[in-house]
Amino acid sequence: MEYQRLFESGISTAAAQAWRAQGKKALGVICCHVPEELFYAADILPVRMRATDCVDNAEAQAWMSSFSCSFARGILQYWLAGPYKDLDGIVTSDGCMQASRVYDNAAHINARERTGKYIRQIDVPRKTSKRAYPFYKEELQILISELEKLSGSKVTDEKLKEAAAKFNEARKLIARIYALRKEKHPVISGADCLRLTLSATNMPIDEYVALLKAFLADARNRTPITDYRARLMVIGSGLDDPQYLQLVESKGALVVQDALCFGARGFNEPLEIDDGDVLGSIARYYLDRLVCPRMMDKHFEMDDYIIDACKQWQVDGILYQRMQYCEIWGGEAVYFQDRLKDAGIPMLTVEREEQLANAGQLGIRVEAFVEMVEKED
Repeated sequence: MEYQRLFESGISTAAAQAWRAQGKKALGVICCHVPEELFYAADILPVRMRATDCVDNAEAQAWMSSFSCSFARGILQYWLAGPYKDLDGIVTSDGCMQASRVYDNAAHINARERTGKYIRQIDVPRKTSKRAYPFYKEELQILISELEKLSGSKVTDEKLKEAAAKFNEARKLIARIYALRKEKHPVISGADCLRLTLSATNMPIDEYVALLKAFLADARNRTPITDYRARLMVIGSGLDDPQYLQLVESKGALVVQDALCFGARGFNEPLEIDDGDVLGSIARYYLDRLVCPRMMDKHFEMDDYIIDACKQWQVDGILYQRMQYCEIWGGEAVYFQDRLKDAGIPMLTVEREEQLANAGQLGIRVEAFVEMVEKED
């Protein structure tokens, strides 16, 4: 089976158009704290929204604050006049202030122009506790009730379990692909791996799983990557532009691991279902899993994950990229910079915008960092 579509990371509307042509709904999803399993159980296509290749967000700028990040502005721009304008609505969580501002403006525009689209934000606790789990479960139950009305399809425990099984298959396959990157000479670059994970936003989960299987079946036939000088891990703000990593890798680096919500962290470990409380299992999983620093009680757990990943993937240094005005990752170094120093892991910190505009400066800094951390064979 041909799997080239896995590396076509530009935003595609084909899947949403095909879904809607069947009389079904397709909804945009912002933030990985919105469980996509619920949408499939309701026979709705979830489309994880991103801002890839958005070079002009002038219309969105008219609505959003000048202190909004360019990633959020790009999403709103694509919702107003881009690939997401024909979706039937948006569901987000209060994952960050910027996602909430996309919601605020989309909801206001929807009401003003009477488009009749479904605009919803769910509240997700920022700490895990005995009170947090039932609160979040109730939020998901309300969302399910609204999705049922939107689609006309009843969400049952069996449908939720079937959807979870599909996503678990994708999670396990992604873990196998990341394991390939532990090798001294991996068969996939960091840029291509990001393309592969981003392509999940362009298709239904069944199709994605089939393509991942095809890639893994052919992986050993791919040419190993040998011409690199240092192994890097990339952490930080949501990164949906493979060209960013392609530039990094053109300077002698090889990105072998990440802590990105559009990368490994967006898939995470498989979801275990308790048959006695299916929705509760989903709620607990999405609150407990380690994705980004929005969870206030998981900062040190994130540090542990990064340090352990550096050891397992034999990382020489970390590239910490943070989007300007990113409240989630903007100051996270306060927590982990001393621990990384104690662990002997060098780190390069760079600020960026959604559109790669400072390629020359970034290239110079990465090249200097590679020279500093590279090891002799």
